[in-house]
Amino acid sequence: MKYFSTKNKIVAYSLEEAVLMSLPPDNGLFMPEKIPQLRPEFIANLKNENVASIGYEISKTLLGDDIPHDVLKKICNEAFSFPVNVVNVHNNTYVCELFHGPTLAFKDFGARFMSRVMSYLNRKHTTPLTILVATSGDTGGAVADGFHNVEGIEVYILYPSGGVSELQEKQLTTYGNNIHAIEVKGTFDDCQHLVKQAFLDPKLNDVYRLASANSINIARLIPQTVYYFEAFRKLASKENVVFVVPSGNFGNLTAGLIARKMGLPVEHFVAATNINNVVPEYLSKGEYTPRPSQATISNAMDVGNPSNFPRMIELFGNSWTDMKSSINGYSFSDDETKEIMKDVYEKFGYILDPHGAVAYLGWLAYQIENPDSIGVILETAHPAKFGDSVEKALGRKIDIPEALECLRNKRK
Repeated sequence: MKYFSTKNKIVAYSLEEAVLMSLPPDNGLFMPEKIPQLRPEFIANLKNENVASIGYEISKTLLGDDIPHDVLKKICNEAFSFPVNVVNVHNNTYVCELFHGPTLAFKDFGARFMSRVMSYLNRKHTTPLTILVATSGDTGGAVADGFHNVEGIEVYILYPSGGVSELQEKQLTTYGNNIHAIEVKGTFDDCQHLVKQAFLDPKLNDVYRLASANSINIARLIPQTVYYFEAFRKLASKENVVFVVPSGNFGNLTAGLIARKMGLPVEHFVAATNINNVVPEYLSKGEYTPRPSQATISNAMDVGNPSNFPRMIELFGNSWTDMKSSINGYSFSDDETKEIMKDVYEKFGYILDPHGAVAYLGWLAYQIENPDSIGVILETAHPAKFGDSVEKALGRKIDIPEALECLRNKRK
């Protein structure tokens, strides 16, 4: 499989170039030259698969022969070793829990796969690969865990001061060895800008062999398609399925769009954001106007210029009309987010994190005119990762998983 830049379809790149460079020289984003359909019989028999075998089929189809299939199967078995739970909250409302990995966030899927792919592609190089990653929370923790002690790779994680929760910060800052966390006085957008500027500096690239672990890297994006298929496999009903995606940088939704292009029979997508509503505004008005991000309790979505938006444009052939016909966009305030967290808990006993709560609101908004659809809300992080916000909204303490509790006494 070859890859091209969203800004230039003439120059082709290999998988190794696309993954280890992360960004093409023209500052576009890498995309596969084509998105092949999965075998129809594979999709028809999804019930016989599991998350690792689905991951193998998808990555084999998208990557071609760039990684030997036996190596790829081993990578998938290691990367996708935890479950995707689909919970029926109420009637035709489901929550797809993506937080059962080691750092309790959906980004474990991408980070674990990417670290192993990068390690394989980097095996012949004698100088270390330097990973730069900007995080507003969960990405950094997943990358730190996925890349910890991976030979030949040094990781630098930039995060906004005061912009991540206490436990999220501990997930970034307590690994040591090849994991280096850098606190930045600024917003997530500032962190992301610093990373992008570094990639555009030829001297830095030559000396440090820079690569990204954000969703701008195609190796982070590809594995995120896996849980769409796994969630669909676990649904009792396969009719009228709508995926509702809490969205910040829009890598998650982009992966869902790729899954649909590969043959997953999805009826529609809902993009749910907090007050950083650049994409819902685009879907409504046809105008894309990036702006500085604003802080919210759903901090992983505090993004004013979503980095994956060019990929979305590419997938729809630059057609606003086509994108609008496939995606509904909604945005919500912190007050609305807190209210729905409390409401869902009191009515159904289910605890949402702030990001999942924004998605739940998006589903309710979409459901008004589409009452017969089946809503699958992507719950991207364990609510305990945002304990303060969740407990204030619910008016009660929540249980802290051991994976987080053990971080409390660790030193940065």
